[in-house]
Amino acid sequence: MSDNSDTAAEGTTASTGAGETASHVRRNRQHWETRSAEYQQRNRSQLNRWDDLAWGVWDVPERELGVFGDVAGADALEYGCGACQSGIKLAAQGARVTGMDLSGAQLREGLTNMQATGVSFPVVQADGEHTPFADASFDLVWCDHGVMSFADPYRTVPEVARLLRPGGLFAFSMLTPLLWVAVGDQDEVGREFRMPYFGMHSLTFDDPQWRTTEFQLPYGEWIRLFRANGLVVEDLLELRPPAEATSTYVDAAELPWARDYPYDHVWKLRKMRADAPGD
Repeated sequence: MSDNSDTAAEGTTASTGAGETASHVRRNRQHWETRSAEYQQRNRSQLNRWDDLAWGVWDVPERELGVFGDVAGADALEYGCGACQSGIKLAAQGARVTGMDLSGAQLREGLTNMQATGVSFPVVQADGEHTPFADASFDLVWCDHGVMSFADPYRTVPEVARLLRPGGLFAFSMLTPLLWVAVGDQDEVGREFRMPYFGMHSLTFDDPQWRTTEFQLPYGEWIRLFRANGLVVEDLLELRPPAEATSTYVDAAELPWARDYPYDHVWKLRKMRADAPGD
């Protein structure tokens, strides 16, 4: 684990100002500081299922996907932990979890969840593009629609590669590029392309209820970025919800689309060891 002095004791929060904060990070922090309570209340029935670790907006179970494997004893960073639900579930399996989020309001919700479950671990308020942790601090870095959706991948991918130990696992879920081009600037997903695929990088939303900047890349660009930072793709799990799936995040009318096309997916990556053969 990190020996940085900004790391909090269990059940408390610490903040850090490491690095220069980008304007999109400030915008997203403001959104989560003001919308956290409403977001947690709306999605509590899905997020706070303490006996079931799952991925994505359709809550596809980890037991079916097998992303993590055995996490007992692993030093693990939840990279955009929100209210710590996923971290609590991994800590209960024996992982030595640290939670990190840019929003103090989200982390305070997380401390409430720790008190409710009796599972606690340190949390840090920090910018995911400039974390306060030492090199090679973690065996596992993961997020479920966390930092990787709300920060620039050209900054986050090198940062995660720095944080991981050789052989470490980086796993994250996010919306798919296909969903991006099928939504475009509309409010609902469609079955035609509504924005260009090439050149996608960020979108800024100005809905009064959702004022964020979010990020995405074409598939080939993701793979080149991973490889440039010593990360090898082990799997890309495209999440297909069951026919009876429900979600607190999206309208049931979008389920038929998600059954036909990948709505969100999980990248599973491994940091190369120094002695791994090169290309």
